[in-house]
Amino acid sequence: MKSGRSLVDLATELERQLASKLDLLVPTRHLVHRTEPQGDCRLAITEPGAHNHYAVTELARRQLADKLKIPFQYFERMRAEQPTLLDSNVNTWLGSGEDERLMVRMLDGRVRAILSDRYRRLDHVDLAEHILPILQRLPDARFESVELTETRMYLKVVTPRVEAELAPGDIAQAGVVVTNSEVGCGTLSVQPLLFRLICKNGLIAPDTALRKTHLGRAVSVDDSGVIYKDDTVEAEDKALFLKVRDVVEAAVSEATFKLIADKFRRTKAIKLIGDPVKSIEVLAQRWPLSNEERRGVLRSLIETGDLTGFGLVNAVTHYSQDVENYDRATELEALGGRLVELPAKDWKEVAEAV
Repeated sequence: MKSGRSLVDLATELERQLASKLDLLVPTRHLVHRTEPQGDCRLAITEPGAHNHYAVTELARRQLADKLKIPFQYFERMRAEQPTLLDSNVNTWLGSGEDERLMVRMLDGRVRAILSDRYRRLDHVDLAEHILPILQRLPDARFESVELTETRMYLKVVTPRVEAELAPGDIAQAGVVVTNSEVGCGTLSVQPLLFRLICKNGLIAPDTALRKTHLGRAVSVDDSGVIYKDDTVEAEDKALFLKVRDVVEAAVSEATFKLIADKFRRTKAIKLIGDPVKSIEVLAQRWPLSNEERRGVLRSLIETGDLTGFGLVNAVTHYSQDVENYDRATELEALGGRLVELPAKDWKEVAEAV
């Protein structure tokens, strides 16, 4: 499992970001897009008594391109080659939404997300305040990996009280992964985790017991357009955190862990009788892998010499530790979980590829 930061570092950064955040609910007619000569995008927002300009992050540009229904690569090419045309297209769209409002989320003076006015904020700091005590109450809880990226917060916790032997000397322990996004990049989710001690590989099971979307009713604002939480939203958050507690406990239960471990063990019986290179190509057709990722998974598979389904799953999760991007590393841990759930006919296509 890819390592992250310490809990102390996480808390420090959450507190820093809290002081640097600003959320505005802005009528589209009060927004103006401008591309500077060097290609940087800025968003002008008409606020009470001011007309402020903010830099726009790549994620916010992606969201803006999505709202304009144009491919992001084309958006970026226009930004570099035809900035005037880009500004015209964006501002025409902004001006056409007479009554439409957008939630503009900012951090460190930059626009980090452009979202619907129905986007329900569930901020990392609130989640951490309520979830960390729940996770810390797990028997002998061990925070194996904690991280805060531009798009998500991750809390990966393991308990040694629930474990199983996958093979002689190969012990796996039960855990849970809590993931949240503040910028529209996924739901709040709680998923079971299987952690192998022998290699520190993490496998995230595709459990959907809790996937809370961030859409809800329109949010409340004060006279300046700044968004705040009302009593109803706070009550909804408290109810959600109670549900998270129950789902965390279920995720690390003996029954859940045994089910995942049994499915994982069964992949030992799947023999990769075809060409391993072709097997990984088939895998990449279903779950896109870059050329570098294909080579990395193949290298991990060859190093272990375990040409079985079990070996391939471990090759994917082991390679995830070498991936620089934490978000992508976690996606590969989840891919390992999807492979464990793969139907026999799909495994046959992978195992017999030539």
